[in-house]
Amino acid sequence: MNGSLPSHIVRAYSDELNALSDEIARMGGLCESQVADCITAVSRRDPQLADAVVAGDLQVDESETAVEKRVIRMLALRQPMASDLRATIAAYRIAGDLERIGDLAKNIARRTHELNKAQPLELTRSAERMGRLVVTNLHRALDAFSAGSSEESIAVCRADEEVDEHYNSLFRELLTFMIEDPSTITASAHLLFVAKNLERIGDHTTNIAEMIHYLVTGNELRREMRREPTEAG
Repeated sequence: MNGSLPSHIVRAYSDELNALSDEIARMGGLCESQVADCITAVSRRDPQLADAVVAGDLQVDESETAVEKRVIRMLALRQPMASDLRATIAAYRIAGDLERIGDLAKNIARRTHELNKAQPLELTRSAERMGRLVVTNLHRALDAFSAGSSEESIAVCRADEEVDEHYNSLFRELLTFMIEDPSTITASAHLLFVAKNLERIGDHTTNIAEMIHYLVTGNELRREMRREPTEAG
């Protein structure tokens, strides 16, 4: 901000940015718990936990609304410039991705009831492993936001390739499963839906990481930076 502004104005805007960051961190924690719990609900066939995830999505929605209102007020009253504007817009965008992650976790949780109507599928364990990787990446992205780490945001984007590999492998296995044993088609289709939603959570996590990189550096994350560096020779 302009150094000629009175110090109390600078301090007030700094306090508002800190409050905005705190709200994003709280929302991120809620989403991380939602994703972890929906995976546990599916793997343990726990309908009560699944219902708790569905009910908990309301908190995520309320948190996004709080972020949106705060951002609108800051833009209208403070008219931020440069890095302050970047931080405000980044928070708004991150909140949007977190809200979608909450929705996807809710959708996964709802499949628990359908999966429980059939015999347990062996491939549920593969979906669980994929889910744990997704949770780890989301946690790393939220840590990168708190620490203001562009390096960690790049690492999160690179780690999403492993999520995609898990999804592609599980997709092929489930198709084979359905072909070899048609009686598993319904349950396999629900598990495939779970896997697809986990893959989409990974995509939103990548969006968050890219926004963190922009927030910290002021530059978009280039495609070549998302690839793991290869050794020369």
